[in-house]
Amino acid sequence: MELHFVAPELRRLDELPTEALACCLFSDVLPPRGLAGLLSWRLAGRLDRLLEGGFLTGRAGEVLLLPGRPRLVADKVLLFGLGPRSSFDERAFDVVADRILSTLVGLCIRAAVVELPGRHEEAFAPELAADRFLACAARHDDAFDSFLIVEHPAAQRRITQHMIEERRRIRRL
Repeated sequence: MELHFVAPELRRLDELPTEALACCLFSDVLPPRGLAGLLSWRLAGRLDRLLEGGFLTGRAGEVLLLPGRPRLVADKVLLFGLGPRSSFDERAFDVVADRILSTLVGLCIRAAVVELPGRHEEAFAPELAADRFLACAARHDDAFDSFLIVEHPAAQRRITQHMIEERRRIRRL
C-alpha cells in the first residue's frame, strides 16, 4: 500500500481528481481546524453553521456526508467526529480510522483524500498516525491500493523517511 501526500491548501486540493474528502473534528475544538476548517471556509461557513446549530457536534462516532460540488472538486465531504480532544488516544484513532475506511468502502469510493484522525491538532506524531492508519487499512481486504493523505510538507518528509527506514528494517530481518 502506498501513501501519497497533499498539503492542506485549498488550491492544492482543487488540483486533485477525487471523489471524496474525509476529515475529522473534535467536539470541543471550535471553530473547526485543519481540513474541516478549510472546507468550511470554501463552503461559505457551512460547517460552522452546522456546528453552531447543533446538527454537527464532532462527538465520537458521528459521521456526516455533505455534497462537495460545486464549490469543491470532490463530490462528497465526509466528516468524522473524534469526541473531546482530551480523550482522544490510540484506541480512538483506530476506531475512527476503521470508520473512515469502512465508510469509503461502503460508498464504493476508490479515490479519496484523507486527513488522518487527530493530525490537524497534532494529537499524534505523523509517523505513528501513518503506521496506525496503514495497519487499519490492511484489515480492509485490499480495498485500497493507495491513499492521498493531507499533511504539511515537514510531516510528509517525516512519514516518507519513516517508511523508508521501516522497509530497510524489514529487509534486514
